[in-house]
Amino acid sequence: MNHLKLWLGRSQPAQALLLTLFVLFTAASVYFSDKSVVAFLLLLGSLLLLYLTTFRTSIKWGIGAVLLVVVIPFATSGGPAHQSYMEVATQCGIYIAMALGLNIVVGFAGLLDLGFVAFFAVGAYTYAIFATPQANEFISGQLFPLPGGAFWIFIVLGGFMAALFGLLLGLPVLRVKGDYLAIVTLGFGEIIRIIFNNLDRPVNITNGAMGLSSIQPPSLFGFSFTFPNQFYFIVILILAIVIFSVKRLEHSRLGRAWKAIRENEIAAQSMGIPLIRTKLTAFAIGASFSGMMGVVFAAKQTFIDPTSFTLLESITILVMVLLGGMGSVPGVILGAALVTILNLQVLTELTNWINQLTLQGIIHIPNSISPSKMQRLIFGAILVLVAIFRPNGLITAKNKKVDAERLKTLSTGRSLSVTSPAKQHSGGVGQ
Repeated sequence: MNHLKLWLGRSQPAQALLLTLFVLFTAASVYFSDKSVVAFLLLLGSLLLLYLTTFRTSIKWGIGAVLLVVVIPFATSGGPAHQSYMEVATQCGIYIAMALGLNIVVGFAGLLDLGFVAFFAVGAYTYAIFATPQANEFISGQLFPLPGGAFWIFIVLGGFMAALFGLLLGLPVLRVKGDYLAIVTLGFGEIIRIIFNNLDRPVNITNGAMGLSSIQPPSLFGFSFTFPNQFYFIVILILAIVIFSVKRLEHSRLGRAWKAIRENEIAAQSMGIPLIRTKLTAFAIGASFSGMMGVVFAAKQTFIDPTSFTLLESITILVMVLLGGMGSVPGVILGAALVTILNLQVLTELTNWINQLTLQGIIHIPNSISPSKMQRLIFGAILVLVAIFRPNGLITAKNKKVDAERLKTLSTGRSLSVTSPAKQHSGGVGQ
């Protein structure tokens, strides 16, 4: 078995063959079955299998794009559960982007944020207010709702508004850290939710607890996006931009400054890193990703209200980051996908299956411990097990490797080039 693992690890053609067979088998299983949760999860697992291969990064990106854009939409379109599959995949993409944004704040900069869903709410309400007649309540002229084509502009505006609120959050928290930082951000998240809940008087801006309904769906060249399989491609496009941006930021000068602040603020400041500006940048960039996905969420749901942005949502996003591995981009992606799939599909299907067995009289479960009531307990038990056996996350963060020998060679070469003219000059004087 060990020899087989070594051979697969060294042989890229064998890895390509294994990945191809796995994708073909799982895609065919999803396509020809009415609804198979196991087959769909295995098909999504092909992305994890791709990550574990030893292909070049560019090849992995190309294969991943083909899987996401071609294979998964085609495989899920063969049965009546097409929209159900695409709904899960779309929600995964939304939460992955939000988790990556929180990873910048928590994983890179080390700033514990328990109110991250507030930025999600800001983005959602930014689009929903103007994509419904609600804006006519405080802007005269009966100009609203805006057409679906404005959605693409509001993705940028939603990210900008969320980044602005991120700066507003960052200003008061610069004086606190640790547990007090968590308390401040928690309070900020609750304040935003309560404001949206009560902003129906004296001027009705958010319609209060009644929420905003009939939000205009996106449209492009006359084509309207209304179903989950259509929103899936919008989410994939935004997610690709988010992942690319996060990867570029991680190893940039700004990303290294975030990590330095996370490890030791005093040492980072002594090395010339501006703490205020660097922290504010982390809050703003992380919030902008959440705000963009808030716009997509509002357009997809066509209805939002303050109950969609509770503290539990912030905790769930934080769990995604911690479960996957703080500071690890692939780990956060895996953690967000795992938590979303567990909540939306696996535990739901397991509950339905056990309920059917109970109705058929095969098993008998008391009402006090019915599966519908124990779903959160099962989810919590899974998180505890993962935390025990993988305390650093499913995929641990890895710093960029540096070739020490190459640095020594470069430093030696530079020192020789600097000292050799001085030696020649001193030799000439001695002669």
